[in-house]
Parts: sequence; C-alpha cells; structure tokens
Amino acid sequence: MTNKIALILGAIIVAALIADQVIHDGQGAVFLGRKLVLLIEYVAFWR
Repeated sequence: MTNKIALILGAIIVAALIADQVIHDGQGAVFLGRKLVLLIEYVAFWR
C-alpha cells in the first residue's frame, strides 16, 4: 500500500466518522465499537 492510498483511506474513514457524529450523533461509531468488542472476545475464546 502506498502512502497516497493510505492517506486517502484514512481521510475517508475520518470523514465517515465526522459525518456519523454530525448526522447520527455518533451512534454508528458506538455500534461498530460494541461489535468490535464482541468480535475480539469471540476470537480470544478460540485462541
């Protein structure tokens, strides 16, 4: 992955988080965070 692609992907992620915060009061980020915690716990179980 080149630096240009990494910067573009980073900018897209930041823009999506800002849009979620403005439009939906951050509920999308909270949802994804909770699902990530569940995934980490599930993967740790199989370790």
